[in-house]
Amino acid sequence: MTIASEPVDGGRPASLPLRYALRELRGGLRGFYVFIACIALGVMAIAGVGSVAASLGEGLAREGRTLLGGDAAFSLIQREAKPDEVAFLRSRGKVSVAATLRAMARTSDGRLALVELKAVDGSYPTLGELKLDPNMPMADLLAERDGAFGAAVDSTLLARLDLKIGDRVTLGGATFQIRSVVDAEPDRLAGGLGLGPRFLVSEAGLRATGLLQPGSLVRWIYRVKLPDNAADDRAVAKLTDDTRTALPEAGWEIRTRANASPQLERTISRFTQFLTLVGLAALLVGGVGVANAVKSHIDRRRDVIATFKALGANSRDVFAIYLTQVIVLAGIGSVIGLAAGAALPFIIVGVFGELLPLPVVPALHPGELALSLLYGLLTALAFGLWPLGRVHDVPVAALFREAVTSQWHRPRWRYLALMAVVIALLIAVVIGLAYDKRVAAVFVASSILVFALLRGIAAALMALARRLPRTRFTMLRLAIANIYRPGALTPSVVMSLGLGLAVLVTITQIDGNLRRQFLAALPDRAPSFYFIDIPSTEADRFGTFLKATAPQSTVEDVPMLRGRIVAARGVKADDLKASADAEWVLQSDRGLTYTGEIPKGSKIVEGKWWGPGYIGPPLVSMEKKIADGLGLKIGDEIVVNVLGRDISATIGNLRTIDWQGLGINFVLVFSPNAFRGAPHTHIATLTETHPDPGGDARIVKSVADAFPMVTSVRVREALETIGTVVTNLVLAIRGASAVTLISAILVLGGALAAGHRHRVYDAVILKTLGATRARLLGAYALEYLMIGFATAVFGVIAGSIAAWLIVTRLMTLSFIWQAGSAAAVVAAALLVTVGLGLAGTLLALNQKPASVLRNL
Repeated sequence: MTIASEPVDGGRPASLPLRYALRELRGGLRGFYVFIACIALGVMAIAGVGSVAASLGEGLAREGRTLLGGDAAFSLIQREAKPDEVAFLRSRGKVSVAATLRAMARTSDGRLALVELKAVDGSYPTLGELKLDPNMPMADLLAERDGAFGAAVDSTLLARLDLKIGDRVTLGGATFQIRSVVDAEPDRLAGGLGLGPRFLVSEAGLRATGLLQPGSLVRWIYRVKLPDNAADDRAVAKLTDDTRTALPEAGWEIRTRANASPQLERTISRFTQFLTLVGLAALLVGGVGVANAVKSHIDRRRDVIATFKALGANSRDVFAIYLTQVIVLAGIGSVIGLAAGAALPFIIVGVFGELLPLPVVPALHPGELALSLLYGLLTALAFGLWPLGRVHDVPVAALFREAVTSQWHRPRWRYLALMAVVIALLIAVVIGLAYDKRVAAVFVASSILVFALLRGIAAALMALARRLPRTRFTMLRLAIANIYRPGALTPSVVMSLGLGLAVLVTITQIDGNLRRQFLAALPDRAPSFYFIDIPSTEADRFGTFLKATAPQSTVEDVPMLRGRIVAARGVKADDLKASADAEWVLQSDRGLTYTGEIPKGSKIVEGKWWGPGYIGPPLVSMEKKIADGLGLKIGDEIVVNVLGRDISATIGNLRTIDWQGLGINFVLVFSPNAFRGAPHTHIATLTETHPDPGGDARIVKSVADAFPMVTSVRVREALETIGTVVTNLVLAIRGASAVTLISAILVLGGALAAGHRHRVYDAVILKTLGATRARLLGAYALEYLMIGFATAVFGVIAGSIAAWLIVTRLMTLSFIWQAGSAAAVVAAALLVTVGLGLAGTLLALNQKPASVLRNL
């Protein structure tokens, strides 16, 4: 290579670094495959997650009107809209009415199942298509014939109760004939998670059941479809504003086509952020590979760097050339990752097609791809600047001497400052663009801490090995010496493997705890059943009946209403700045109760309880974390809309709640006089001392016979339904975390490959001095075993702590350390470390001594 034809002093063209960087790369990308693969994997993960989420968001936005069933939906719970309220909505557009509740379906031979009952009017569906098998007009499907109303059901109900088309079941006091199977509902996503199969009936059929009692947990939904020539976003906003103004105390929960399923959108946003952070973890692991690759490349090109300097190139020129190479290589890896990530939505739709329950609209999303590219380039620079900066002050002679010795020195402050700027920019992007900035900040802080700890562990391991007493066992002595010798692989192996293992342990511990929580044994104190929609006039009789039916069980009964917080301390709910942990309490109707006794599972932590004889102004007790998240304290006033009426109450005390027992408890508990005269129902739990499936079936049947309006919910079945959703989420998390693990293995392989040259020299010298092949293999195996074990122990500890914090603080669930999965991770780490290490060692041992010694 020549540099004489180019000006080196003054007047250098700006393209000079790029020109020489590309000339350097003409010989191929040897040594950079791990670099490119790590960047590509991380960028692919982030671009893929972002593209799928954006495609899903676009699908939700495009299909929002269909998903909602109109341009706006106005929901009420426990009461129907008044005639004047319905008239107001009808004056603005076409109104479709639906009602949803849970009920018990019963066959003629007494088999029972919990169903999600949905009653619709004759205009359903106003938008979209209801897919039925067999297909038939809605009028024929739901009409009353031969003493039975028509119904369409989910196929799972047919399988659960061994039914077929044409069979009859009863709900409450009405009989229904199953005339079709529901294959797809256009508005299903807007309804949230159901605990039972769909049971679609007419509004007349619902009223015939007798389930519409005062205070029953029925959600009435009034969907408004504006005229097509006046259905833009401005018209929708005007409709909602006018409704709030004209009917201020109606207590509507209002959704528009722009937020047809806010809970789903929030879940997608949070899950997308989590997967993006996992992708960033893969990038950070890959960053270690970048640093190793750059350092190794500079080591190999020391003669070229010396030539550059000898011919007049200054240190800034050398830095610029190799910095350009890093950027070019990071760009290549990023483009590969972008292509794979951008294709992911198209692959998902192409492979799964009609099986997708969500409206994914595959498309290229330049914003998501640009962000992924930025992540890739910033990560490459953040990890590549340190080894690049170290060449600035190294004289030519030192570069040649580095063939034998490796002298550590810190880069100049200017390069450290540049690296700090790049890292700060990366942190700002990660936190600034996050859905939950607190989670992102915790991720950043944890990553910095983990890297610092890994560096400290590597240094401590080398220091410990240096201070160990000299052993007579040759293989062990050689293995210990290899851990701390100049140019040792210890820092590279610990850094490359440690973060990947920490992430893997975190995922496996979270996975195990979620499975235990939802799919394994229930808490000892957990109730066996919930019973809802117990009429207040029947509450005492129902409690007596339960105690007689299951005398060895514990029965708990409390009144229950539904309401939503509309204001607090004089601020409207929409304007309250709630924390991420507390915002959910403002987003929909919440369960409320009143009592004179402190609820079981609650502990007063601030203020005093009002007592059973309290007759003063309405007071409310709030859960402590929620109150803190809303910025509320004792003495503040909150306003709750219940049954279309705003009720004010003063916060009298704050409680902590044990949610793990799954007993009855509420965020808001009012004094007994707060809801005097309001129609409501009761909710009860039954906790069996010795539960058994046969006894459970007998209890459900007895309750259905004596109280057909009461709905029984078996706790284990409900948790299994939730557990299915959790399992699917965990599968996605596992897939994303696999990218991190693959990156860690690649980086580990790259680190070992980077040290291959030194291993060859060591092996040749030792073989020349009489070392046997078996002894060298044993020494290297012991070295990798000790390094891998120390790294695995760190990964288990760090990952377990991270999982504990996530499970207990973010998910508010109990945590039990999963020893089996931790041991599996340790074993896998040792297997990978020793396996990859010995694979490289075998190559080194196969080198012919003569050719190597001649080149020393």
